[in-house]
Amino acid sequence: MGKKLLITEKPSVAMEFAKALKITTNRRNGYLESENWIITWCVGHLVTMSYPDKYDEKLKLWRLETLPFIPEDWKYEIIPAVQNQFNIVKELMQREDIEEIYNAGDSGREGEYIQRLVFMMAKPNPNAKMKRVWIDSQTEEEITRGIREAKDLSEYDSLSDSAYLRAKEDYLIGINFSRLLSIIYGRQLAKSIQEDKASISVGRVMTCVLGMIVGREREIRNFVKTKYYKILGQFGDETASFKAEWKDNEKSEMYESTKLYNETGFKKEQDAKDLIASLIGNQATITELKKSKQKENAPLLFNLAEIQNECTKRFKIKPDETLEIIQNLYEKKLVTYPRTDARVLSTAVAKEITKNLNGIARGFQDEEIQGYIKKMVEEKYATDLIKTKYVNDSKITDHYAIIPTGQGYENYNQLADLQKQVYKVIVKRFLAIFYPPAEYSKMQVTVSIKNETFHCSGKVCVKQGFLEILKPIEKGEKKSTKKEENVENRTESTQDDNSKKKDDDNIEILKTLKKGQNIEVKNFEIKDAETSPPTRYNSGSIILAMENAGKLIEEEELREQIKGAGIGTSATRAEIMKKLEKIKYIEVNNKTQIITPTQKGEKIYDIVYGSMPDMLNPKLTASWEKGLDLVAKKEIKPEEFMTKLKNYIHAKFDKLVIKM
Repeated sequence: MGKKLLITEKPSVAMEFAKALKITTNRRNGYLESENWIITWCVGHLVTMSYPDKYDEKLKLWRLETLPFIPEDWKYEIIPAVQNQFNIVKELMQREDIEEIYNAGDSGREGEYIQRLVFMMAKPNPNAKMKRVWIDSQTEEEITRGIREAKDLSEYDSLSDSAYLRAKEDYLIGINFSRLLSIIYGRQLAKSIQEDKASISVGRVMTCVLGMIVGREREIRNFVKTKYYKILGQFGDETASFKAEWKDNEKSEMYESTKLYNETGFKKEQDAKDLIASLIGNQATITELKKSKQKENAPLLFNLAEIQNECTKRFKIKPDETLEIIQNLYEKKLVTYPRTDARVLSTAVAKEITKNLNGIARGFQDEEIQGYIKKMVEEKYATDLIKTKYVNDSKITDHYAIIPTGQGYENYNQLADLQKQVYKVIVKRFLAIFYPPAEYSKMQVTVSIKNETFHCSGKVCVKQGFLEILKPIEKGEKKSTKKEENVENRTESTQDDNSKKKDDDNIEILKTLKKGQNIEVKNFEIKDAETSPPTRYNSGSIILAMENAGKLIEEEELREQIKGAGIGTSATRAEIMKKLEKIKYIEVNNKTQIITPTQKGEKIYDIVYGSMPDMLNPKLTASWEKGLDLVAKKEIKPEEFMTKLKNYIHAKFDKLVIKM
């Protein structure tokens, strides 16, 4: 009887598969073997694409006449540092007693690529059946399910095609345009940054992200604050009063006047004073009074971009550090697969979600979390998520949202404090979706004097619902960055006790009012206001901006066409940021995580903007990403994608070389 060979992406994962398969045999040199199974592993990438000089020694030199470089037959090579492990994997794959080979690499496009390169170079036993294990967590239950339900490897060929094309695209754009722009503009760049020589690094994703960062920095730098003036009226008596803000309306003498900066502010202070003068002595009346209840549901679950952004805000850590922490939690069986773009669950997972809840209740020895679960049980909160916004099969590609497995607690005490804190953030976001919505009591009041109107609203939380859990997490998140808010007292999860009391008081005052009631005008005041520049990206918000790059595209038709395609993927975005910092195109403040471009980064931006500006535009990068997605879905053939890529490179070269 033949044996089954299973190949994972790294040794620690192989050990989890060994446990699930109950393989207790001693570890051999680079693999484990039992009566029926052999388990071996890669150590990340074992194979890489060859540099141009491996095709031709002359290509070591950066010369215009050798560009563009687009090989017909691609060359790959074993990475020297891991040659020994590759040899072990290759030898095992070629064994004649192997009947089935299981690709148990990371369940994503890049994981598929790592393994397919190995298969391509190792030339496995042709008689062996090739299968693919696809899992959402590393719990024993999920691993055994993945092996039991492993599909034929060929079912993932389109994903493999997409992975190969992504690597070829990045290689061709990076090598060709880095060389071309360095040849044309290298001396100019070196002179401008006062260095002896300088090269220009261009990347499909990297250059676009640099464009976003430099563009934002220049918006801030060139921003000119505009001052304008608002009018506030104070209404009521000695015992109770409230402030309301003047707002333009169709009957106002100021309607669409050129004296207005916007519908609530004047360009000149004197014009505001003149309007106040015209109102003094006139009767004020409550002309509108609206009372409403407002409900707010818990936010969607975390995907990788969202948790990276949350951890940057909360713990001031970089996205790659967050990914490393969550990858560790995944390998310790505590959370599901981290490299996901989805923020919802699948129907199948939702049907069995009580397993996760019960696991947390039994295993997670945290007093705060246990308190939340106890309340869920006592209040009989519903655990059926099927018809909620948290379950949507159509919004899941490879994996569902990051949630706690309810397992792995035997590993919890080994975690560092920061890892424990990140895990708790994930648990809280998960538990919040079972809690009822937060409920607010809201009042809106309109006071009229002559034909002018003043507006005030109050909002107070009457039932915390999910905010009971997320209140500590969301602190600081909802603070407004605008300096031109309406006069609206709000009670949200970010407020302290004093502001809550103020809001409660305000609601109580507004509750005493009646429509048609005349009200005393205590005074008017002019409030200075000014416009604010956009805020700089931090290392978390840039990841969200990359994920939502489609929103930055102005043409509605194209925006809809590439919906769901961001810049890069959840697996690669953190690495892109790391590279931009490493090559000194950007700087990241370690304390605040605020990102700014370097002088060199800005010079590179100017060179690219002047030569091939579409490389800075999210629509190009996102449309290429959409193309890769279409290949993975078998909606276009790989050859079609490759032809478009070659045509793009040739067209760009023709245009740039003419410029020289």
